Order: sequence, then structure tokens, then C-alpha cells
Amino acid sequence: MKCPDKKSFDNFLQAGSRLCLALVVLSALMILPVGAQSNSPATTLGELQRRLTEHVSQPRFEPGIFGVKVVSLDSGKTLFEHDAAKLFSPASNCKLYTVALALDQLGGDYRIKTSLYSAAKPNRFGALKGDLIIYGRGDPCINGRLHSNDIFQALEPLVTALTNAGVKRITGDLIGDESFFHGPPYGSGWDCDDLEFYYGAEISALTINDNLLMLAAKPSTRVGAPCALSLSPQTSYLVLSNRTQTVAAGGKRDIHCYRPLGENVVYVSGQWPLNDVPHHDYLTVHQPAGLFVALFREALARHGIKVGGKLRVANWLDRQATPLDLGRLVELGAVESLPLRELAAEIHKPSQNLYTDLLLAHLGALATLTNAAFAGTAEDAGIEQLKRFLSKAGVRAGDVHFEEGSGLSRNNLATPNASVALLTFMSRHAEAAAYRDSLPIAGVDGTLKSRMKNSLAAGNVHAKTGTLRWANSLSGYVTTAAGEHLVFSIMLNRFVPETNASAREAIDFLVTQLADFTGRSER
Repeated sequence: MKCPDKKSFDNFLQAGSRLCLALVVLSALMILPVGAQSNSPATTLGELQRRLTEHVSQPRFEPGIFGVKVVSLDSGKTLFEHDAAKLFSPASNCKLYTVALALDQLGGDYRIKTSLYSAAKPNRFGALKGDLIIYGRGDPCINGRLHSNDIFQALEPLVTALTNAGVKRITGDLIGDESFFHGPPYGSGWDCDDLEFYYGAEISALTINDNLLMLAAKPSTRVGAPCALSLSPQTSYLVLSNRTQTVAAGGKRDIHCYRPLGENVVYVSGQWPLNDVPHHDYLTVHQPAGLFVALFREALARHGIKVGGKLRVANWLDRQATPLDLGRLVELGAVESLPLRELAAEIHKPSQNLYTDLLLAHLGALATLTNAAFAGTAEDAGIEQLKRFLSKAGVRAGDVHFEEGSGLSRNNLATPNASVALLTFMSRHAEAAAYRDSLPIAGVDGTLKSRMKNSLAAGNVHAKTGTLRWANSLSGYVTTAAGEHLVFSIMLNRFVPETNASAREAIDFLVTQLADFTGRSER
């Protein structure tokens, strides 16, 4: 065999080196997320569709399900779809449906009223003979968060309404009436352990302070002593069983809270290091109407109004046994919530479960006022209202299956097709601006505040997030770099990341591609 000369051998080595380098680069590109391979925007619809297809078709997504639908609001053309007819767990994308229903049926100016009732007006000395009933209808706004973190400032309008009616003393009981809502104090399909956490606070027609109390656990001044526990606002309605211990400085931080279902005792255990900052946690309460009247009595006492009787709560079961005829009572005064268009933002931007389920129950309760034969819960009636609305909105039958309004239920199902149809309908609605403005804005606020920063999506994308374990979604509106207005719905379920790449990053890549797109769908 003839040996190669030196020049041929050098050429062979150089060619081999170039081949190896090419293979290394190709291998690196193959393991990078799609999108890291090209920073330039898609300029044609075909190129955009190719990029989106490559992204959702990656092997890492095969164990899960990825659904996407993108439609132009300008041309009506579908730019991209992938498994858009499949049913997914939408998580908090459900809020898009509940808020749309409320804006459609009630309008953006609508407010929820809380009333003060008695059997008669006070006498000329200011004495109210008999009971005072605080009758709730699901107003979520009587909370410290909206009033400089002062719950008594939040209750002040209700106290003022009573003093304006001339009441100086109440001889009877103070009754918190939550009977406007029929049904259990939690959403259908919620897991029982959800009820211990702030996102699973009980649903009550007489809601106060988001039906939460803030726990502070402060270490003692000596090792081995229990931590000092306190509640804000201060109340004896929730009892704390202190099983904590202060440990040496630099020790492990480990505080746990457990409230058994149907009780108002919280067992606080664990340890907290000496000289450390206090630990804070939100605690839910059972039967929030009881907390309401406890705090309201304190608010009255601060104005010198004494309550001679007891504190009581009346729910829908109590009123079945002893009906309440509001027509025979005197309304001494009332307060109202924020207008619905502002409530929509309070729901969507932080993804507030309680407010959403209060709104659905309120809609259901209103419907049952004109249909006495309806035997279901307020939630059931709200879901029936939702079904009729979705038909009007052009959502295909069978594309949505909800059993509660916030998305905390793992049993709620929707297709990307349905969410795009809903968002398209609401883009032409009389309350379109209120609906769109209520959504989180990428890189700016709400649950999208830290997402898609330093991209064309920031300040542009208005969309609702959704997150449960193994369920992530994002649906809303985006304007492309060419000025075209798009509506999209992206749902990723059962995706378990094997690397640092998260479900949110996988979804955000698709949205930023839409924001960067310099082409147009009609060309």
C-alpha cells in the first residue's frame, strides 16, 4: 500500500478536525433549547410555524401533552395550532372564564353589597332593640390589604353606615349571615390539604381579610424556650397551640402549621434560630363569618357602640331551618365592593382564587333568586350560567368542563381552542378594555412580573397564567413586531423537566417568538 505524502496527510488531518468541530457544534445545538439556536426573529409565517413546531415537538415533551393555538385578531387566520382540540387542566386559566362571565352578565360598574339589617330602627336614644344582622353577598374587599393593612380601617365604612342610622347601642346579638351562598365552604374538586393554605381559604358570603390571619413566630431570647407567636389582626377567634422551640443562632429554620379541618386551632411546631428575623405565614380560618363578627364587634367598641348579646353565625343550613325574610327587615345601611372592572384586576393579576370563587358563587346565588326550584349549590348555579355564556361566546360544546371557578380543582378541563374562542369574543365585548387591562402584563406586574423581561413581550403581552403541579398554562393577547394583534392559548400538562429548563420557560419561548414576529398572517 502506498503511503500518503506529508501534504496529503496534513490535508487529511485538517479535514478531520473541521469535521469533528462541526459534529461538536451540531451536538451542542441539538441539546440547546429551541430558540437558543437563533436569535433573529421569524420574518415569514412559514418560518414562524416551523420554529413553533420544532419547539413543541422536542423529545423532552413527549411524556406530557402540549397544546397551542394562535389566531390573528386582525385577519381571523389561525397562525399555529398543535393539539388544540385536546382537553387540558387549565389551572388558573379558569379565571379567564369566570371573570368574562361576570363582566358579561353584570357589567364593569357592578358592585357587591353588604347590608346591615334589623327588625326595627333604633329608638330616639340610639338603642337598637334586638339583633343586628350583617348580611354578606360575597364582597371580597373588606380586607386590610386594600386599606393600608388595617382591618379596622376596612370596617370603618360599615361602622359609619350604622352610626349614620343613629345606632349607639345594640341590645341583641351580632349575627354574621353568610346564607346568601348555598353549599360547602370550598370549591368542588379541591384537595383537602388545599384548605390549610392561603390559596384554599374558605368561601363565605361574609368574607373578611381574605379569610386569612398572619402568623408571626419570633424566636425567644434564650435557646430551648418556645418562640413567641402572634396573629395579625389580633384575635382570639383562632387559637394557637405553641409547640415551637428556639435553637442556637445559625440553626435550621423549620416552622410548620397544621389546622385540622373544621377547627380553629392551629398547631405550630418546629424550630427557629436565636436572633433571627421572625417567621411569617398565612393561616386560613374555619367559618370566616365568625371572624367577621368578632372583628366587627371590636370595631364597634372603638366607636363606643356596645353589643349586649352574643356573637352568632347563620349559614344556608340555618336559614333552611329558620328562614330569613329580608323584605320584613329594615336595612340600616350598606357598603359596596370595588366596581367589577377593578375586581377583575384584583383577581387576574395576583391570580386570587378566593375572589374568583366568590364571584362565581355570587352569580349563582343571583340566578337562584329567580329560580326557587333550583336545588343545587350557588357554585352549581354559577357553572350553569357559565355553560350558557360559553355557548353565546362561540365556544364549542364539550370543549370546557368546569366544576368550580378558580382552577384549583384538578378536575377542570378546557381546550386551547376554547380559550382562544373566549379571548376572541371578549376582545370585541363592551368590557373588552376592562378585561384586557385586568390581565398580568409580561415583565411589569402580577404573576408575569418576572417573566419575559428584556424582550419584545415585556409590556406587550397581557395574559393569564395557570400553575398546578404538572399543569402550566398561559393564555392572552400579544402584538407582533409588525403590529398584528394575536390571541393565544398555551397549555403544557404532565411535563417533568429533567434539566433546569422549566415549563414556564418552554411556554415563554413560544410567546416571545410571537412578539418578535416581523411578518404578517395575511401575506
